[in-house]
Amino acid sequence: MAELSVVVHGPNVQDHLTELLDSLAAHPLPDAEVIVAAVGDWARETAERHAPDGGAVDVVPLPDGTGDAEARAAGAARASGRWLHFVHAKDGLPAGTPRMVAERVAELPGEVDVLLVDHVRSTWHTSGLPSPDGPLLARAGRADAPLDDCSPLLRLTPLLGTRVLRADFWRAHEARLTTDDEPYAALAALLLADRVACLPHVAYEDRRLRPASLPPATPEQRYGLVERYESLLDLTRDRRTAHTVLYDLMVRDCLRTFARGGMEEEVAREFFRRASLAALRRRPEGHRRPGGLEGVRRSLLEEGAYAKYRAFQAVNRTRRTAKSAVRARKRQVGARLRDHQYRRALGRPVNPHLAVFAAYWNRGVACNPAAIAAKLAELAPQIHAVWVVTEENAALLPTGTDHVVPGSRRYWEVLATAKYLVNNVNFENAVVKRPDAIHVQTHHGTPLKRMGIDQMAFPAAAQGLDFKALLERIDRWDFSVSANSHTTRMWERAYPSRYVSLDHGYPRNDVYYTAGAGDIRTVRDRLGIAPGRRAVLYAPTHRDYEAGWTPRLDLAALADRLGDDTVLLVRGHYFYGGAASPLTNLRRTGRIIDVSSYDPVEELCLAADVLVTDYSSIMFDYANLDRPIVIHADDWETYRTTRGVYFDLMAEAPGPVARTQQELTEILTTDAWRDESAAKTRAVFRRRFCEYDDGRAAERVVRRVFLGQDERDLPPVLPIEERTPAPTPQEATA
Repeated sequence: MAELSVVVHGPNVQDHLTELLDSLAAHPLPDAEVIVAAVGDWARETAERHAPDGGAVDVVPLPDGTGDAEARAAGAARASGRWLHFVHAKDGLPAGTPRMVAERVAELPGEVDVLLVDHVRSTWHTSGLPSPDGPLLARAGRADAPLDDCSPLLRLTPLLGTRVLRADFWRAHEARLTTDDEPYAALAALLLADRVACLPHVAYEDRRLRPASLPPATPEQRYGLVERYESLLDLTRDRRTAHTVLYDLMVRDCLRTFARGGMEEEVAREFFRRASLAALRRRPEGHRRPGGLEGVRRSLLEEGAYAKYRAFQAVNRTRRTAKSAVRARKRQVGARLRDHQYRRALGRPVNPHLAVFAAYWNRGVACNPAAIAAKLAELAPQIHAVWVVTEENAALLPTGTDHVVPGSRRYWEVLATAKYLVNNVNFENAVVKRPDAIHVQTHHGTPLKRMGIDQMAFPAAAQGLDFKALLERIDRWDFSVSANSHTTRMWERAYPSRYVSLDHGYPRNDVYYTAGAGDIRTVRDRLGIAPGRRAVLYAPTHRDYEAGWTPRLDLAALADRLGDDTVLLVRGHYFYGGAASPLTNLRRTGRIIDVSSYDPVEELCLAADVLVTDYSSIMFDYANLDRPIVIHADDWETYRTTRGVYFDLMAEAPGPVARTQQELTEILTTDAWRDESAAKTRAVFRRRFCEYDDGRAAERVVRRVFLGQDERDLPPVLPIEERTPAPTPQEATA
């Protein structure tokens, strides 16, 4: 018996079924089967092409016009798996999903009926956009529980494809769950389940077809929204919390549907009447309406005051329009004032002794700019450094750091008159490139993922990017700092312009060759790592298809397996704003330390005996230390497909690769993380990606850019065999 049956069902809408089956065929899993309940000839022919004799795809042909519910039931009847994952033929499964889901359901106790997973959303012009469900799933964690203990999960997007159902549970409730109203089935599955569990990672792609390609909603379909919730509320008798959550969802969805419009007047009146009756009938005892405008909307709905509600909508539209106009005028006035101040400053001579530094969107003194500024103070103290820092981060600056806050008068003055502008991202669009000013782009990592204009083919990564403005910012660069030949070539491709590449190494990595045993002992003491204990730094990267950070490892279980002689240093990506809630209850154990807000990250690397990461550029920097690196790549196929990558990390990893937590645990509890094979793999990786890093990168940049020395007179890059990295923690504490 298979662990998991993927039940694909429906017609081949706009040929999406071909893409779905191609994805499943590219990553077969022995413990999963694929059933295709193919509706219509096109779907049947497509499925049969993917089901050669003895293949892993079982085709159930169904006549054209078969509804979704009947198709699901037909596919489930053919399935032999212990768990069922229903996937509509128009939707998708990110690469590797069946493996990830099969592994999760295999570890669930028998009383769990439903596994909830996250998803991404795609439309006809976008793909892989994060869902709003990530934070809810993250808060729920991986433990199973009765729905009454986690009623907020009812607020998850009602997609049946994000509910993996135990087959026996499906059969017990098939009559109720077999309906063409998918949101009803998705919510009913939760309400009928004894226990639910979560997999807070992306395992489904919801493809939303272009509305213009779909038939318009009928009045009966409009009214069906109210009927759906009334039927679901019948399932919540004697379940006060679930009833309240579901009631709020009903009122919210009815008001949103009404606000979107698109209904004829007669239909709108009838919809409002039915929604009003349901809101009154189903209101929980003692339920309090929210305050503000939402409270007014709900009050009018319960009154059935259709005319008053329409008048309220009109007043609201007028108010929003007026507020928008006021805000627009304020922005215009502010922009004119800023532009006037900046233009006046641009008329002054460039100050040859002024340098402006910024890092990570003005977070503070960090990364390559910080290393360059420190070396500049040593080699050219006559050049004054001013940092651009946000107001909230200014209090964290080292004592005596001269800084400006974005948008202030002095901010525009220094940007206009500085000879040197150094950043590891980009200065804002309004900054003008003066002919006699020098802009240095230091970057902040070696590219594995697609960057710059290479993101255009990956909408999840490119969301919100203005590529025309990006190219205009790139054209301001005079110099681009690089750590290796791979990076130089990829920057030329991703950021095409006339800048000069400084193949000098990343200045932030100098510390990996200049730090001594005392420095390492100091950092470990600061972190509370006792001598002799192994420190594992876990530093995963950001994923464009996830709304927030959920550790992809059960950190408590991992810490238990690694034992008391190992400390886990857990570093969430800075995009997620520092410490992550999943770590809150783990900090007191002494074996897990949340270092998400610890800066600089280079000190964490110096303190660690081994790095565990996924696709983060920290691996390229850490490799300079010539210490073990382990890759945890449980969603590599999804990441590669959604974000795009420049090379296959699975084929060119810096050390052992784990695809599951069990594999990672085995690597870290044996010598696999540091054996001869791992050392050989790391040596190849270091030769390619630590090419220019030898401890003198900052000096080369300062001498070339600020002192104007010829490249031939700069300190040469040492051959990798002649470099001596900082001592290991064991050597430092011996």
